[in-house]
Amino acid sequence: MVQWVQVATPGMGIMLAAVGRPPGPGPFPSVLLLHGSHGFAQEYVQLAQDLADGGLLAMAASWFQGGAGAGVRFITPISSPEAPPMPDASSLEAMRTVDSLIQAASTLPGAHPDRIGLFGHSRGGGAALNYSLQGGNVQAVALNSTGYPRQLTDRSAQVKTPILMLHGTADHPDDGGSAATNIQMARDFETALRGAGKRVEAVYYEGGRHNSIFTSSTQRHDEVQHVLAFFRRHLCP
Repeated sequence: MVQWVQVATPGMGIMLAAVGRPPGPGPFPSVLLLHGSHGFAQEYVQLAQDLADGGLLAMAASWFQGGAGAGVRFITPISSPEAPPMPDASSLEAMRTVDSLIQAASTLPGAHPDRIGLFGHSRGGGAALNYSLQGGNVQAVALNSTGYPRQLTDRSAQVKTPILMLHGTADHPDDGGSAATNIQMARDFETALRGAGKRVEAVYYEGGRHNSIFTSSTQRHDEVQHVLAFFRRHLCP
């Protein structure tokens, strides 16, 4: 069972969010889930519940209104018309929106204010990574089917948080990916992180597509287990 809340971003809009809460009084580490370009959906609410079942206080938020792209057909949309317009993942608007949501997640009843993780799919992963690079208050970042343009790879030495990369080897624009989500771009980013001595874990799913977390029950289960293990390692005392 999730709790529905609203989070305001001054001058930008009001975001709908679903909170999955573990049993017990806490305090719990919290994780914010950011959806991809296809928009907010029931599938993210279920992910929040799955992470809550694993002991994390998880908030899945509609960080922008609507959705677009080939990936729309893989999700069950949830309308959030008062949320901000879809931003570029590295824009000031995106960073302000993510920061408002992080503040909300860290002040939920039972949340540990200094143990916060970010999970992002596709555009949401880009926003999560950029937020972390800009010094946002997060201690671990999980990236699912995220784009890794050269400018991000060139900034790998600036990464300060542990990174978990989850990526399909057959990621392609036909089902919501882009040139930047090509498997080689992901591998290049991982290599750059390792070369810079950063903490990175990478799981590559053979034949996995851009939205396989929503279309393959086997991959989805495996990803949830990896995400839970990763955040427990880096957020739990």
